[in-house]
Order: sequence, then C-alpha cells, then structure tokens
Amino acid sequence: MITSTANPRVKAILRLGKRREREAAGRFVVEGRREVQRALAAGVELDELVTCPPLHGPPGGDGAAATAALVADAAAAGAAVTVVAESVFARLSRRQGPDGVLAVARTFPTDLDRLVPGPDPLVLVVAGLEKPGNLGSVLRSAAAAGVDAVVVADPVTDLVNPNVVRASQGAVFAVPVAVAGAEATLAWLRHHGLPVFAAGPGGTTPHWALPLSGPAALVVGAEDRGLPETWFAAADRRVVIPMPGDRGVDSLGAAAAAAVLLFEAVRQRGGGGQAPMAPSNR
Repeated sequence: MITSTANPRVKAILRLGKRREREAAGRFVVEGRREVQRALAAGVELDELVTCPPLHGPPGGDGAAATAALVADAAAAGAAVTVVAESVFARLSRRQGPDGVLAVARTFPTDLDRLVPGPDPLVLVVAGLEKPGNLGSVLRSAAAAGVDAVVVADPVTDLVNPNVVRASQGAVFAVPVAVAGAEATLAWLRHHGLPVFAAGPGGTTPHWALPLSGPAALVVGAEDRGLPETWFAAADRRVVIPMPGDRGVDSLGAAAAAAVLLFEAVRQRGGGGQAPMAPSNR
C-alpha cells in the first residue's frame, strides 16, 4: 500500500491533471467506478487501477463487491493494481465523496477518418467549446440520444480533461467521437452526404421543422460566441430554437441546445436509437 503523497507514482498521476502532461504522456486519469467500468467496457487500455478499499463501502456491500469485480476485470485486461491509503487517494481525487477507484488510461484515437457512417446517420458537431463540463454534458446527452458520432471541432479543451470525463459520466467512452478542425469536419460531412444544420441566433428554421429522420449533422457552437460564420455559410439550414420567454435570455447554453436538437431527432426517428458507427472511437 502506498501511504505517502511523495511517492513517485502518485506524483506522476498528479501531473496528468495538466493538459500538456496528458498530451506528452499519452495518458489521462479516469476517476470513479462507473466511469472506469465504461472505459474498460469500451476497450480503453488501462495502465493502472488505483484503489482505496476503505472508500469502497462496507465489506460485503454492493459497492465493495462491484469494485472487487472491476479490479479483477482490470487486472485481467493487463492493468497494474495499486492500493493507496485514504490520505493519498484524497490527494489524487477531484471529487467530493470519492468511491476509491481511479485509473490511468491510454489516450485513444480520435481521427475523423476512423468514423464510417452507416445508413441515415445522426452526427452531432460541437464547435469551439471551451468549458470541459459543457463538453461532458453534451457527450452525455449524445449518448442518451443514441447518436452515431460526435465530432468535436476546433476544441479549446481536450477530450480527456478530467472534468469532461466526469461530466459525461463516462459517455466519452461510449460514443464514437472524433476531433478535427472545422474545414476537415465540413469536408467529411459533405463527403458522406450529411446535410448540415447549424444552430444559433438569427436562424430561420425552427428545430422541429428540420428533416431529421434521415442523414443529418447538427452543429452547435461555443458557450459565449456561438458558431463562427463559417458554419452558417456552409450550412444547408440555419436553425433556431424558439424561446417564447421574455426575460433577457437570448440563447441557450451549448449543452442545453444540443439536448433540444438531439431529442427532436429522437422524436422524429420514432424514439429509437441508431446503430453505432463502425469502427468505434476505440
């Protein structure tokens, strides 16, 4: 058991809190039993699983049993298992009330060309998002709506920021996802015949009037600036989400706008999900 926060292994994990360290190492941190389970289920490679037994719940309880099964699965997949004291896990954790499970994972490929659309694909494009929590919330909504893929265009934050992983509740591992520039994303959408529906103030087509039962790419922009004009110029339709309230709010946040658009597509498609793209983002 590691009992000191000065341990080199602990220091190496702490360094992954910085983006430049994540990019240099090709590694990132996944915290939480549910999130680690989803990463493992999606085929994300884990180098190390860190556990703190006193935080797993009462011996014999559901939490302890679930964690024991996760530890066994991670070890079987090749992850080294490290046990740490509560004081050490408290230093590593970014959460209130942590469950004593954390993993060091290898960064997975996010190349756009790895996504291969199936029939009538629904793709969500998020352009220029800055806040990791918002990107995580968008990914969570995308997973719930059964999208075929999410393309993160010109992101300010990285996809494996700990707050993205946390806010997505592990959905970042469940949804096929790619990262690319705006021009490459538009070229990919056109190549695969997906009409582009760009949402933002000044739009003329209400979101419920979009033809979303067939192939579609829904595009939402950053929290404060919205979409660059490049997207609107290239769009097949400029979309508005009508807001009848008159209380000084001129737009929805990126996560809320994405959820509204996605679940309109779910409604038009009969409430069912779409078959996932192949290959996945792993």
